[in-house]
Amino acid sequence: MADAFQSPNMFSGARLRQAFQQPQAWFITLFCIWWLLLGLFYLFPGIDIAVARSFFHPASCGADTVAGRICGSFAYSSEAALIALRKFFFYLPVVVAIFLLVLLLDNFQHHGATYDPQKTKRYSIALISFLLGPYVLVNLVIKTISGRSRPYSTDLFGGTEIFTPAGALHGSCLNNCSFISGEASSAGWLVCLVVLLPPRLRPILGPPLFLFCLVPASLRLSFGGHYLSDVILGFLSSWVVYAGVAAYFEMTQTQKKHR
Repeated sequence: MADAFQSPNMFSGARLRQAFQQPQAWFITLFCIWWLLLGLFYLFPGIDIAVARSFFHPASCGADTVAGRICGSFAYSSEAALIALRKFFFYLPVVVAIFLLVLLLDNFQHHGATYDPQKTKRYSIALISFLLGPYVLVNLVIKTISGRSRPYSTDLFGGTEIFTPAGALHGSCLNNCSFISGEASSAGWLVCLVVLLPPRLRPILGPPLFLFCLVPASLRLSFGGHYLSDVILGFLSSWVVYAGVAAYFEMTQTQKKHR
């Protein structure tokens, strides 16, 4: 009798594991998580304000300051070592993408038995997702239309513009806005590259790579350049795009096999 009740659970678990071996399942799951998190930050904007305030250092305003004006700064943004670290992480994804492009072109030089179509597929997915995610989707589209001012630009933290919650789209920012973080998106893309590693190394190198890529996201928070929602949704956006591109490649290959 016990086996009769255990079998459906085991079957369901096996089916679930099998489903998540396909990029389509990852894409749908990550896409839904992204929108759920956006809804959370939109409904509870105090989360963003509280986290940003923890990095803001208030200061006394001058005698001629307008009444009610908040003065202060995000002190970490002036630390030379942290500024240099940010520059390193800013250019790192581009360097990695160039390296992957070199590997892809090198693979195209091989013919016959030495040509590896799986390498072409993996490198192509990585490079296309890099272009479509951090550059096209984030920097050219979302950051242009979001209208969200950065923390240091708002009147909550010494600026003059109005705070708007994540996803509101009615802020005063016109270009290169706070929502979502491009640097966090690039860092999220670097985490996705764990799939390029041999399977046996992924559980070993994956967690350190994830923690390493949290550094640039944390810097954007501490500098007052982004809110928590900007960073989390920017980071996760590259996972969504990467899974989406992988799912597209998988579907096109399946269609070719059935022709």
